[in-house]
Amino acid sequence: MIRINGLLITLVFVAAILCYGTLRAIGLDCCRLVHAIESSYDTDMALADDNPTVIKITAEKFDFTPDRIVLKKGQPVTFQLTSLDVVHGFMIRPLDIDTDIPPGKITEVTVTPEVTGTYRIICDHYCGLGHGGMKMTVVIQ
Repeated sequence: MIRINGLLITLVFVAAILCYGTLRAIGLDCCRLVHAIESSYDTDMALADDNPTVIKITAEKFDFTPDRIVLKKGQPVTFQLTSLDVVHGFMIRPLDIDTDIPPGKITEVTVTPEVTGTYRIICDHYCGLGHGGMKMTVVIQ
């Protein structure tokens, strides 16, 4: 999307330069045209920043990898979850996330954290004797 918009903006600038004399002859304010194009480009860039950050998390007896992540308040994030062995759970109560992670599949969960703090992510599916210690930390700043 940005490449197409960048190409379009470049073409408009080239056309404006080539037609400068004509534009002035018909009384079009060239500065206003350039400002409108710049504003459009800035908006496109701001929209691109709203795309979720992707964080890959792997679950296996009895760990999550990575075991600690830091997120920015208000910035969307997509967790790509995979399990290497059995079905695990992925539960973060403050973010209202409670999903299964079946082995061999990618489970995606997108969320926009709105409350700062340090929270515990747990596996809420019994996966063996070490299940109780299967935790990770998420920090929202």
